[in-house]
Amino acid sequence: MTSLTLPLPSGGTESYTLSGAPVERPKPPHRFNRIAFGAAHVVADPMAAHDPWIDSAVDWDRTLAFRHHLWDLGLAVAEAMDTSQRGMGLDWLTARELIRRSIAEARTRSDAIVFSGVGTDHLVLTDHVTIDDVVLAYLEQIEAVAAEGGRMIVMASRALAAKARSSDDYASVYGRILAQVNEPVILHWLGDMFDPALAGYWGNDDIDAAMENCLTIIEENAAKIDGIKISLLDKEKEIIMRRRLPEGVRMYTGDDFNYPELIEGDGEHASDALLGIFDSIAPVASAALAALAEGDTDRYRALLTPTVPLARHIFAAQTRFYKTGVVFLAWLNGHQPAFTMVGGQESARSALHFAELFRLADAAGLLDDPAGAADRFATWLSVHAGIDR
Repeated sequence: MTSLTLPLPSGGTESYTLSGAPVERPKPPHRFNRIAFGAAHVVADPMAAHDPWIDSAVDWDRTLAFRHHLWDLGLAVAEAMDTSQRGMGLDWLTARELIRRSIAEARTRSDAIVFSGVGTDHLVLTDHVTIDDVVLAYLEQIEAVAAEGGRMIVMASRALAAKARSSDDYASVYGRILAQVNEPVILHWLGDMFDPALAGYWGNDDIDAAMENCLTIIEENAAKIDGIKISLLDKEKEIIMRRRLPEGVRMYTGDDFNYPELIEGDGEHASDALLGIFDSIAPVASAALAALAEGDTDRYRALLTPTVPLARHIFAAQTRFYKTGVVFLAWLNGHQPAFTMVGGQESARSALHFAELFRLADAAGLLDDPAGAADRFATWLSVHAGIDR
């Protein structure tokens, strides 16, 4: 048995003995009856000569290797999204390079799907910025991804949220940019719990009114829309909205609290998935989706249900710091050699947060090498919390 000393909220410590067994990694071919994207993180380069709070340095080899990890498990990759710290350490120039490399890497295999985020994060927001500037910023990124032959996820825009004065502004912007895309895109509604700058998106602070505005835009542009991902952490809102989507437009759940039941569906409608938590639980998610496609809902639930406490912990307030937990677990599982992040965001969560994440990952069978993960975390605790094993 493997054990280590973990901190407790009381201020003391406990000797924790690992008890989980790693879930067996499913083998290809993967046959799912849901489309499942994992929003993938980037691996920072800890050896680069740079100032992490100011600029970003990416370990490209390990970042791309992680995309292969997701593809190997049958998942699609949502590239350069919030999970990649887009607009939160990862600037557009680096994101564009990430997109270019990821699309090129996907072409080296026959089973790789990648959709890339386009937004307005390179637009410097000043008093002089107009709605036309927002449109041009979107189109610049759309053209960059199109030039690589990539499919797109149209990300929510902080600039649009700041400059729009009504729902008509949103309708105008989305109508203009969707008219320029050659293949259907995925829209993205990211709630303000993930990014406070997106409060009032779609032109209203009231979620129900905002949903009406969003649905109107989707109905008017349905031929250009593959689906919409919503990340509101409110399953009832998602269920209501997916019932009202035009035929052929998919609902991609971004609800990292309630994804098992939303993906399973209610017998009439079901959500596909575009989830940050799938970065962390990819092997279990793959096995569960395979079971669902085979009609084995008991196994589907048995696999995914233990991951929910972990997801709720990783995405707990302040939710925008969830990337720290995602990268922490990737480090524990040996996908990267160091627990460092773009923007130095490895410091965004506490030792107590990581200790509980470790316990929950163990319980869910998500530590690929439990002894190795315990050794890594024990070393980290010794340095950062002064706790000896």
